[in-house]
Amino acid sequence: MEPITYGFAPPPLPLPRPPQQSADGRWRLTDDELTLEGRTYSLLELERVGVQPVRWLLWIMTGALVLGGFTLAFLQDWIRTPTAMLGMGIGALLLAWGRRGAIRVRLHRLGLQDAYHALSGELADWQKLAAETNLRIHLRHQRAAAEAMALLAAQEAAAAAARDAEARAADAESAAPSAYEAI
Repeated sequence: MEPITYGFAPPPLPLPRPPQQSADGRWRLTDDELTLEGRTYSLLELERVGVQPVRWLLWIMTGALVLGGFTLAFLQDWIRTPTAMLGMGIGALLLAWGRRGAIRVRLHRLGLQDAYHALSGELADWQKLAAETNLRIHLRHQRAAAEAMALLAAQEAAAAAARDAEARAADAESAAPSAYEAI
């Protein structure tokens, strides 16, 4: 009689995906880790990645104040035209610089404080990398869960096999005649 086997066979793991990297090399993604500006994070420690544009409020406010101040001063005839044009131009440049902003990357870490990084460039490029990172985080967590389930099933199968062996040994011992019965 063959022993009864207990167990759970996890579904086969998907093939590993090729590493991805941003054009400037600041964002590198593999199946197990994310390297962002030289700092490496395990995908198991991450919950998700968020990317959003951030405007530089200080530059916007300074540019608006300079532009408004020089415009009002010119309209009140406090300053001459070349000075007003120079001041309004500087104010407009400050406004444009503040509007340019940056891209903020927020790494939601499990049980830890979120990590932030600032990147420059187009938002769409970073959003594609963030979406791929979130997908790989999900796949890595699923793979870790499948490995844990397989380990638990193997431990339960070993415990069940040990219990069956003990039960067979007890049955064999009770079926064998004792030394007192033989006399």
